Amino acid sequence: MRTGSEPVTARSALRMRLWLSVWGLLWAIFGAVAFALAGRPGWAIACALLWLLITIDLSMILKHLRQGPHYQPGRDIPPYRPPERRGP
Repeated sequence: MRTGSEPVTARSALRMRLWLSVWGLLWAIFGAVAFALAGRPGWAIACALLWLLITIDLSMILKHLRQGPHYQPGRDIPPYRPPERRGP
């Protein structure tokens, strides 16, 4: 159990990041296909590389979403040190 200065109600914007990645994935696929059909191989390769990068990012986002809201690092990661109280 972690006992540190992390907020109890902290949430990540994973769902927003998921939908933005899906939107980017659609555009990258469209760009790769459109540039390949237009005979612009350099731009098609750039869009294909972006497609690969977005796919990797989507897999990481889905992995974190499946872990659920109460994911904690493993036992090998020590807890954060609590903040030092100062003042009267």
